[in-house]
Amino acid sequence: MLDPVLARIDADLPHAIQRLLALLRIPSISTDRVHAPDCEVAADWLVQDLIDMGFKAAKHPTSGRPMVVGQGGQGDRHLLFYGHYDVQPVDPLNLWDKPPFVPEVQDTPQGRVIRGRGASDDKGQLMTFVEACRAWIAVHHRLPARVTVFFEGEEESGSPSLVPFMEANKDLLTADLALICDTDLFDRDTPAITTMLRGLVGEEVVITGPRMDLHSGMYGGAAINPIRVLSRILSTLHDENGRVTVPGFYDGVEELTPELRAQWDALGFDESQFLGDVGLSVPAGERGRGVLESIWARPTCEINGISGGYAGDGFKTVLPSKATAKVSFRLVGQQDPLRIRESFRTMVRAMVPADCTVEFRDHGASRASVMSTANPAFEKARAALSDEWPRPAAFTGSGGSIPVAGHFKTILGMDSMLIGFAQEDDLIHSPNEKYDVRSFHKGIRSWARILAALS
Repeated sequence: MLDPVLARIDADLPHAIQRLLALLRIPSISTDRVHAPDCEVAADWLVQDLIDMGFKAAKHPTSGRPMVVGQGGQGDRHLLFYGHYDVQPVDPLNLWDKPPFVPEVQDTPQGRVIRGRGASDDKGQLMTFVEACRAWIAVHHRLPARVTVFFEGEEESGSPSLVPFMEANKDLLTADLALICDTDLFDRDTPAITTMLRGLVGEEVVITGPRMDLHSGMYGGAAINPIRVLSRILSTLHDENGRVTVPGFYDGVEELTPELRAQWDALGFDESQFLGDVGLSVPAGERGRGVLESIWARPTCEINGISGGYAGDGFKTVLPSKATAKVSFRLVGQQDPLRIRESFRTMVRAMVPADCTVEFRDHGASRASVMSTANPAFEKARAALSDEWPRPAAFTGSGGSIPVAGHFKTILGMDSMLIGFAQEDDLIHSPNEKYDVRSFHKGIRSWARILAALS
């Protein structure tokens, strides 16, 4: 049953590219109210495309941008596919070689690419699954499993409507397994199934001392300096081995299994090149941990910004009234973000001296997502991907956070399988975003294989 579907995908690729170009022409920027009508247009386009294929599909209004839900196929196996049709703003516009919403196929030294905002993040990725479904229906007049597609229009603006919509539509969305296409290949020839996503805690710390900025000549040595206090606090967040010192921070952190460590070692990841590409040479995380393990499977504490006093041109001898730092924690395993937040705040409060006060500002908290590869579906999908690409697929981690995977687990009670075909040079969120035609083509073929394997 699969071979004629793959042949159909190959023959239909020029038309699939044209359909993607049509979707890319819609400037569905969710963060800009001016483009709210364009998000409606993009949602309508997807609804109609799904209906034309044979899905039962509808646009669902929210307090923000609409959701699109389509249902098709039959069978005991029920799969939910998630993607997002909204895109990042295009600024700075002057750095684009071509208008961002006039997409085109270009020949480059690395091969043919589809250039335009949203080509990789996430319209091109979303359409790989849609086109795989189209091919199955065209050849067999049905899908090999029951499929629900769920397209969001606010992923690039924090997904404010996502959780309320999911909570209100559990019956509509709950399936056996969620499929998400918003991630990368490991390298050009190695597909990946992301099974670990780090969680996140964001904290802003404000230390206040004197009620106004002071002249450092008149008050220096006598008055407390909030920058000095804050610097001392921040300097204690890591020990000499790079471990985070917040009490209880490592509760819930698990070691890699030997099987997963062996799989990561077999990827041939070049730590020197990874660091060298950004002008660095020495790993700076926990001593004794490799770079891949550090960014995929270990928690971190990072200082993302510091402000206070005078930082403009020239010099100003001032003792500031306030000093501020923004600190983020990336979480893994079963770490509890709320416990870590409170432990961090307790630690900071204990280090604030007399004549200073501390204020904390909450910038979000989410748990890590860890998918159980013991579920047979994961190995079936890995084998299907391996059949399509030059190198075997790998179970990988991600240093970032994709909150929807956690929401699928906590709200709908199902695991997520994150499979994407983006390249690290796709320039997502940047000018001149692109998606390789090879990624688009083999991505469609990959989903066709996965649908067959999981059904």
